[in-house]
Amino acid sequence: MKRAFGPALVALFAGLTASSLALGQSPATGGPSPSPPGATVYFIGLEDGATIGPKTTIHFGLHGMGIAPAGENKANSGHHHLLIDTDLPPLDEPIPSDDNHLHFGAGQTEVDLELSPGPHTLQLLLGDKGHIPHSPPVMSARIHVTVADAAPAPAPAHAAQPQPETGRHPSSPGAKVYIISPADGANVPVTLTVRFGLTNMSIAPAGVDKPNSGHHHLLIDTPLPPFDEPIPSDDNHLHFGAGQTEGTITLTPGKHTLQLLMGDGNHLPHDPPVFSQPITVTAGVVVQSDSPPRKAAQKPALRKEGARQPRRRRAPVEGQAPGPAPAAPPADPGINDFRQCPAGTHSQSFPNPNGFRCVPD
Repeated sequence: MKRAFGPALVALFAGLTASSLALGQSPATGGPSPSPPGATVYFIGLEDGATIGPKTTIHFGLHGMGIAPAGENKANSGHHHLLIDTDLPPLDEPIPSDDNHLHFGAGQTEVDLELSPGPHTLQLLLGDKGHIPHSPPVMSARIHVTVADAAPAPAPAHAAQPQPETGRHPSSPGAKVYIISPADGANVPVTLTVRFGLTNMSIAPAGVDKPNSGHHHLLIDTPLPPFDEPIPSDDNHLHFGAGQTEGTITLTPGKHTLQLLMGDGNHLPHDPPVFSQPITVTAGVVVQSDSPPRKAAQKPALRKEGARQPRRRRAPVEGQAPGPAPAAPPADPGINDFRQCPAGTHSQSFPNPNGFRCVPD
């Protein structure tokens, strides 16, 4: 990678005193756009010290904020910048745009990165509509990677199937949306984070009419809706209209299906529609211990309220009066409630601040 240092050197020698201050530690606060408490940006599936191929897809994760393209004035949102082999720039000025500061002003959440073999550093820094970091700045940890002379792993291939639909926003050729995690068939906790992947399209919040862009919708335990109507918004159709690239959901224990569907600024699927393959997960599975297996005791049958259970009497010892019969085993409640709900109720997945609601058994 090459960088043009001519203008920078002229400015440096013209104001050596001021520049010496700027070359010190970057200010602790960023620009005028505030970031919400707890907002984080991070690399998905890429750890410090990893070895990657000469061309690798790098996925960006964002928590607690939404994605908005550059120039879009939307609260609690921004767009990604990838810093390569460089320190943080001044955090109260626009982020530079060069070989070491890559901008993703269209709202992209990943990049096919080509680097020369050898060691490199990578860091994510979120910028507002004017490419200025937020206050406080939202940045990832600076990680070290080694680029090896080897073929990269293939990207997930969940292609959208063309449909004979018209009258909607066209999708980009080869656009794909897919679930990064969890994996198909995974055992997951009842509360989990689902991470979204997108290629050949960019993220734009709901209400923003921008070509080749859209926002995610997560379908839970439901088939694809009609493509010529707005995507419903209910317990089974979760909207991420702020441009989120992940979502924390709460499921009831048992098997569930998850699927992503892209929608335009009006929540209408594109033409052709861009959707992922559905995956199946099992929520709330109890992990068995490694102790030796024991003979399973016969499970008592469920009893109706007020019904009597048959008693098993022990044969009396010769010469000893029979004692009282043992108490009947308790009835199986029938519901394995993983959330704190009052007696007589159980938890049910619901998109409120708690992620669930209590409903009668």
